[in-house]
Amino acid sequence: MTALACEYGRYGYRRVTELLRAEGWRVNHKRVEQLWRQEGLKVPKRQPKRRRLWLNDGSCVRLRPLYRNHVWSYDFVADRTSDGRPLRMLNIMDEYSRECLRIHIDRRVKATDVLYELSDLFVERGVPDFLRSDNGAEFTAKQVREWLQRLGVKTLFIEPGSPWENGYIESFNGKMRDELLNGEIFDTILEAKVVTERWRKTYNTIRPHSSLGYRPPAPAARYPLSMPTCLPAGRWQNA
Repeated sequence: MTALACEYGRYGYRRVTELLRAEGWRVNHKRVEQLWRQEGLKVPKRQPKRRRLWLNDGSCVRLRPLYRNHVWSYDFVADRTSDGRPLRMLNIMDEYSRECLRIHIDRRVKATDVLYELSDLFVERGVPDFLRSDNGAEFTAKQVREWLQRLGVKTLFIEPGSPWENGYIESFNGKMRDELLNGEIFDTILEAKVVTERWRKTYNTIRPHSSLGYRPPAPAARYPLSMPTCLPAGRWQNA
C-alpha cells in the first residue's frame, strides 16, 4: 500500500485499494483506509462539484457519449520548460471510455498540427461521430471544419466561457495538471514528450477511474461498461 501511494502520489485510498486487488490482494477498502490513516498518508482533496454535461433541453452540445468512438473531445493545456519558454499540449480523448488517445506537445500547435494528429488517430482508431471542443482558432479553422465535414464528423462547439460543457476533457486536464505537470520540471520538449507519454500510458492502463467502477480506461474501451473485466486473481480477461 505504501509503495503504491509513493508511486502514485495523488491517488486516494480507494484507487490504491483497486490497485491492490488488481495485484491479487483480497482486501476491504475500509481496512485499507484504516491502514492509510495509521501510516499518515494524505488523501488528495476532493474535486469541486461540477454540472452534468447533458440536460433535458435537447442541446447537442451536451450530447452524452453512448459508445466507443461516439464522441471525442480535445483541448489544450499550457506549461513551460525550465527556461520559461511555453509548451502547448493538445489532449484528445474518447469520452465514453475516458481513454486519452493522444497528447501532442510543441512550442506552438497550429490548425495543421490538429489535422495531422486527428488524421493519424482516425486511421488507427476509426472515425468518431462527433468532436467536442471550445471555440479556439485551431478548432474552428475553415480547413479543419471542411475536412471534418468531408469525413462525416459532426462538430460540437461549446458556448464561449462555458468550460463545464466540455467537462470530460476539462476533468482530464485537471488530473493531468494535478498528477503530472505540478510535480515535473521539463528542460526540453523531448523530455516533456517522454515523461508525458509515460504518464498517458499509466493513466490508460493502470490508474483506476472512479467513473468506470475504479477500472482503468483502456480495458473499458474494449468491453461494455456493464461487463466485468477483472478476474479474482486480478488479471484482465482476454478479448
